[in-house]
Amino acid sequence: MPLPTDAPLVLGIETSCDETGAAIVRGFDLLGDALASSMEEHARFGGVIPEIASRAHLEAMPGVLAGAVERSGVRLSDLDAIAVTAGPGLMGSLTVGLAAAKALALALDRPLYGVNHVVAHALVDQLVNGPLPERTLALVVSGGHTSLLLIEGGRVVEVGATLDDAAGEAFDKIGRVLGLPYPGGPHIDRLAREGNPAAYRFPRGLMRRQDLERHPFDFSFSGLKTAVARWIEAHEDDGAPIPLADVAASFSEAVSDVLVAKTLTAAREFDVSTIVVGGGFSANSQLRERIAAAAARSGLEVRIPPLALCTDNGPMIAAAGAYALRHGLAPSGLDLGADSAMPMGRVVA
Repeated sequence: MPLPTDAPLVLGIETSCDETGAAIVRGFDLLGDALASSMEEHARFGGVIPEIASRAHLEAMPGVLAGAVERSGVRLSDLDAIAVTAGPGLMGSLTVGLAAAKALALALDRPLYGVNHVVAHALVDQLVNGPLPERTLALVVSGGHTSLLLIEGGRVVEVGATLDDAAGEAFDKIGRVLGLPYPGGPHIDRLAREGNPAAYRFPRGLMRRQDLERHPFDFSFSGLKTAVARWIEAHEDDGAPIPLADVAASFSEAVSDVLVAKTLTAAREFDVSTIVVGGGFSANSQLRERIAAAAARSGLEVRIPPLALCTDNGPMIAAAGAYALRHGLAPSGLDLGADSAMPMGRVVA
């Protein structure tokens, strides 16, 4: 749903991990964006190396900003606000983005909004499907976070979170055990489509009755990760070939079961009719299919951004900045600092 042409122009800058992103939005319209990734530089280490990521952001930032501006067809002087990831994320990476955003905000004399990276993963859906309903439940699943967020009128309440490993983190760790390239999530997803999800019954974390009483909307994937890793090691010790596709499908099924069940329970508990699924792990095909089918049976709407907007990107930060402006949230100020453990209960730092 486009806003009038006089809606604020917002630049978003994302540098929380290994992607350098910038984008410009007007209301709910994405005008242009650019993205650079240092993922290949980290792949040989099996995970993100913070200093490599920080240096890559420094090198990529000028070109990414110029690309977003050029593709948007606007001038920097046309901007009404600057949004940047303030957290959560890697401290060095966040600092690079904040320095760039502060320089622009100071030079252009524009308000600065330090936004929450995790919440932005949900708000980016508005660039595709228009404004969120007044009360929306968001499931954000990524390499570092698994959160259930109640978004209402500019406010955010975290109603559930991971107590240990996030879903994406568990996928990457099992990918390493299976000898798959980094990041493991996409490779496990590909294998799972060829396997039998009922081949093995792996544990579902925090789904027993006593666990649900204490942690009705929280997640835990550490026990699942350990159980799958031990199963694989036991079969390797026996000399038996590992049925990669069946293991991947059964592991993915265990993760999806928990995510879907707890999300739908939360939707009923908080009386919402719309669920947004965001974050890098929302690209997982099994999760997309399972939650769409379960929500349809319950009469709920599910909104999932396209794959290009699921991983870290500039449009999500610009969308969060535009959301803050629409709801009258106060800007952050030039004394804003990076917060690698930024609380989920806020859109703007």
